[in-house]
Amino acid sequence: MTANKNLHTFHIPVMGLAFTIDSPIRVGHFGISSVISIVDDELIEKMNAFYSKKFNLPYQEITQKIQDYRAERITSYLNLVDKIVKEKLDAFKTELSESKQAITDFIAMLPNQSSVRNGLKNLIEEGTLVKEQVLHYLENYLTPGEIDVNIMTKVDKENFLKNEALPVAFNDAHASLRGFANSTLSSSVVLSAGMNPRLYSYFENFPDFFPDENNVLKKKIILKVSDFRSAMIQGNFLAKKGLWVSEYRIESGLNCGGHAFATDGFLLGPIMEEFKNKKQELIDGAHQLMIKALELKELHVPLQPLELKITVQGGVGTSEEHDFLLNYYKVDSVGWGSPFLLVPEATCVDSETRELLAEAQEKDLYLSHISPLGIPFNTIKGTTNEAIKQHRIIENKAGSSCPKKFLALSREYDAKGICTASRKFQQKKLEALEEEKNQMTTDLYEQKKSEITEKACLCVGLANSSYLENDIKIKGETQGVVICPGPNMAYFDKQVSLTEMTKHIYGNANVMHNENRPNMFVKELQLYVDYLKKEIQNTIEATVAQLKKWNTFKTNLLNGIEYYEELFLNSVHFKKEKGGMFEAFYSIKKELHAIEFLNKQTETILAE
Repeated sequence: MTANKNLHTFHIPVMGLAFTIDSPIRVGHFGISSVISIVDDELIEKMNAFYSKKFNLPYQEITQKIQDYRAERITSYLNLVDKIVKEKLDAFKTELSESKQAITDFIAMLPNQSSVRNGLKNLIEEGTLVKEQVLHYLENYLTPGEIDVNIMTKVDKENFLKNEALPVAFNDAHASLRGFANSTLSSSVVLSAGMNPRLYSYFENFPDFFPDENNVLKKKIILKVSDFRSAMIQGNFLAKKGLWVSEYRIESGLNCGGHAFATDGFLLGPIMEEFKNKKQELIDGAHQLMIKALELKELHVPLQPLELKITVQGGVGTSEEHDFLLNYYKVDSVGWGSPFLLVPEATCVDSETRELLAEAQEKDLYLSHISPLGIPFNTIKGTTNEAIKQHRIIENKAGSSCPKKFLALSREYDAKGICTASRKFQQKKLEALEEEKNQMTTDLYEQKKSEITEKACLCVGLANSSYLENDIKIKGETQGVVICPGPNMAYFDKQVSLTEMTKHIYGNANVMHNENRPNMFVKELQLYVDYLKKEIQNTIEATVAQLKKWNTFKTNLLNGIEYYEELFLNSVHFKKEKGGMFEAFYSIKKELHAIEFLNKQTETILAE
């Protein structure tokens, strides 16, 4: 296992807008790192008021009348979270110093190989549970989990004052970054959804992202990526500005929650292998570029490269998978997302939605097209949002009132931007479709109508769960709850405590009793095969470019299977399930070979 300064070897990734909005407050004092979405400033303001009242702290409302209110709201809430986590940690240390049972319970949550776990066990065994000694030990070794934040780089809508476009700095993602940069947090911003050069350049405005005279970064950058090439391109882009990427967070293209960014058939295992083998290349290349930029800026130049972590997430569900990722790929942490939606102590989910998640089967979890961003989106059948949306369609009132407009990015009907899930957009689209109705078949008409109306209001739907759980009044049009678990959710079927889940992660308990769950690598492979088959099935007339893409996709999957077969043939890992894994690889390989999308003409073209 790689050396890990953090107390735990897992982290809780960002989930939706609301589901991890207060996770640091819930779990940070246990040393567990988690990520807050800072997209929705309205939700953030409501949570600021809620927790200020709960912890009897002063609160000053930040209304939309205040200049730069979006950034100010984010800064204020993050400062509050920082304060609460530190206070809870101090109180927790005191509790541990005064209670043998509390120490015993805490030990049960820690990794088996944790030096802190062993140190606390020694204190108990030696019978030296003197309050002062315990406190001294905890002050040295017990640190809070990271309070990281997430910004979806493409959710960067331009904003207006009356009809005047505001400067770029007031775009949504830019304001979110400024809110984090001005906070008291010493943590990281996780950038997801691809590269935004303007946003990346904006980092240069904030000194905390540059190393100080002690080579310390007060605020760090984490890039969520799906392959090595993307990591290299984005990392070097930032390095040329004197900015260091402290962590690359690799996420499965399809075996994950939220938006799914499918690769061209590149599987998680081969991707992780490349990061493992080329990590030093990432470090050396970025370091050389960074020091040149820092010299030009006349800023402090570190003589040695700064720390670079590699972490991974997407579909992990057993302690054996967790340990394999740590030990074989040498990652610094493993992300556990969807399973924590069933842990009330860790995430913010209303009771009705948690019940829906617990009961979910494989058939209930699917890759949808409900996101206004036009990116495939993992969700679940039976949400309250789905029912409400369908009712409006039947009543000829399709679309949302769009109160928040974070995803109002389409300029088709409005120069200021309009969301494809909004009533305004969908009504215009439906009117245009009605005019063309007589020129198409009934099936094609219904298909196009469905494509228009299936978009859901994520801005409201992904936030409502927090309001419901915390009994905060929901204003405006009813939208229900949208939730975005990954396929792995199907194998967790009950609510569990935080202690139970951490023990499960570390192999000291089992909260998952589905014996038919496939290994995470097998599951991802099957998801990619299904994805390819659906792409082919839904294409009426393929272009040469599409055929080439499919051919590459198929080849990459076959190469991925070959990689896994070689990797696991003599591996000590997954001994009990190895037979089933190889049977699955053989079966999926046959399935892939059976996929035909080329004729003699296209084969000739591809060969040229």
